[in-house]
Amino acid sequence: MLFIKIHTAMNADAESDTMMCCAACGTPEVDDVKLKDCSACKLVRYCGVQCQRDHRPQHERDCKKRAAELRDEILFKQPESSHLGGCPICCLPLSIDPDRSTLMSCCCKLICDGCEYANQIRERKEKLDHTCPFCRHPHQNRRKKGIGML
Repeated sequence: MLFIKIHTAMNADAESDTMMCCAACGTPEVDDVKLKDCSACKLVRYCGVQCQRDHRPQHERDCKKRAAELRDEILFKQPESSHLGGCPICCLPLSIDPDRSTLMSCCCKLICDGCEYANQIRERKEKLDHTCPFCRHPHQNRRKKGIGML
């Protein structure tokens, strides 16, 4: 990284022992001097606009390279959720893999397998018939009704 760091001799393990300095003039960040990050790359810090202007020729190539990397990271980052939305019970994003969720025929809700499993455990523990984890509509067991499998 391009930060200029000064280590104190007391305790090298603590993060508070590292002081940030202006990349142009070397002024350390103390209570009365607040350093500002380079707005494009966030790699170096400056004590003022003049120091940033003075240091620009040395920093320009690295800055453009890091700014492009940051732009690519934002552009190609995985989305927070899928196009399927979230499970209506636990509100966690549904997996893109269709084998990890169940479409309930009674209410047409897509339920994550975790909520389906938790519902099955609850039903076994309380000796209940199998119901939909969302609407609690009882599932029809086709073999008991004699309808046959389609």
